Amino acid sequence: MKNDGISYPPRGLSREESARYVGVGFTLFDEMVADGRMPKPKRINSRAVWDRVALDIAFTSLPDKDNGLQELLERSRRDEQKR
Repeated sequence: MKNDGISYPPRGLSREESARYVGVGFTLFDEMVADGRMPKPKRINSRAVWDRVALDIAFTSLPDKDNGLQELLERSRRDEQKR
């Protein structure tokens, strides 16, 4: 394969790489795949390979930790609607 001088991030990730990519351990990653919070893998012959883009979408869909900002935004919107 010819080197074209451009670096590409991998599109397909192993289970271990996928868990590391989203910042969790293997066991929790497996649970998240089982309950639908993370996507199921694609099959390449006998290998299970996760699509990095699908992982990004699933990660973005995870809820944010409640830090009170959402409540402040909602309160601000209600106050503006009253005006």
